[in-house]
Amino acid sequence: MKIAELMREGFDYAGGGADVDPIPRQKSSFWESGHTPTLIAAFLYFDLAFMVWVLLGPLAPEIAKTLHLTAAQKGLMVATPTLAGALLRVVNGLLVDRIGPKRAGAISQVIVIAGLFTAWVMGVNSFAGTLALGVILGFAGASFAIALPLASRWYPPEHQGKAMGLAGMGNSGTVLAALFAPTLAKLFGWNAVLGLACIPLALVFVAYMIMAKDAPNAPAPKKLTAYFQPLKVADAWWLMGFYAVTFGGFVGLAASLPIYFTDRFGLTSVTAGYCTAACVFAGSLVRPLGGALADRIGGVKALSVVFVVAALALAGVSAAQSVGSALALFVVAMLALGTGNGSVFQLVPQRFQVEIGVMTGLVGMAGGIGGFYLASSLGFAKQLTGSFSAGFLIFAGLALVAMAGLTVVKTRWRASWTSGARI
Repeated sequence: MKIAELMREGFDYAGGGADVDPIPRQKSSFWESGHTPTLIAAFLYFDLAFMVWVLLGPLAPEIAKTLHLTAAQKGLMVATPTLAGALLRVVNGLLVDRIGPKRAGAISQVIVIAGLFTAWVMGVNSFAGTLALGVILGFAGASFAIALPLASRWYPPEHQGKAMGLAGMGNSGTVLAALFAPTLAKLFGWNAVLGLACIPLALVFVAYMIMAKDAPNAPAPKKLTAYFQPLKVADAWWLMGFYAVTFGGFVGLAASLPIYFTDRFGLTSVTAGYCTAACVFAGSLVRPLGGALADRIGGVKALSVVFVVAALALAGVSAAQSVGSALALFVVAMLALGTGNGSVFQLVPQRFQVEIGVMTGLVGMAGGIGGFYLASSLGFAKQLTGSFSAGFLIFAGLALVAMAGLTVVKTRWRASWTSGARI
């Protein structure tokens, strides 16, 4: 189709070569306004990446028995992929803006598959080995900074919440890890699970390379120092702080709940995996709903409810005396935190549309750091006090601090942001 014909049909032509598709600009339907194959590819990549990112959590009870780990070591082991993923998200954010999200995602996937295959062949025989594996798995966690801009660059501002939410629903991969990793570990040994994980990762890699396409409206590469300009803006730090609570709570719990349920209530690793899967599924399911809700009522209103509900649920967990009550409160907390994840990323592109690549990395980094803090602090709290309660209470307090901060900035945001979307 010629350029003139494209223009007559209501498209903007962005140039850049014959393999670049035009983006529809005059259609209002969500499914017609972007590139669905890329959205699906972003979801699949994100989903399987998150599956392996938290893989050490469901395997932790078995690994701890084999390597004789302390409570603090278990907490640090499951938290290491979270911290590594947080730091690598900044790197991936830079790569997205310089070489494009599709190529950045391909590189990251190859690193993870190669790392897991090597760990399976050579074996992981020490606590230090688990930490090294955790760093490799951090590349999977850093997929966040690739999958979201890969999808979102195809969509206009009024559909950003839904696009980011659907791509971000890939965090449901944590459900797969919680459901299947403990059972596979019982059948074949936990080290074999590392090799088995390479199979679906390789299949998704092939699908990704076929389906994903970079949007033609990517910003031109800037000097390296320019990528950190958002850090000079207070709004960037506020958004990072809010995501440290919402996503930090989600991924920290996803990694820690298998340990919590086995240590606190004596459940088997398989049963603990099922309980964890129920909690994580709740948080993953509502992420796109959180984005859609934020599109409808504004991210600020949605987050206001999220922080209060999450704080109350986590405080309740600290005093839970039965598996049933703890599980119910964790589900409520995960529902709130999952909604908050979608809500924060409805706000990010409204304020930082041009810098969306690096801001995705920076905000994602903050979320990973929040997850590292929660997962590691629960382990240390258990070792120092004999209980997980202190860790949950402190994180509940952080949610209330985030609520107070949101109250401070919301009036200025609504008065000064001009994207046209609800705030």
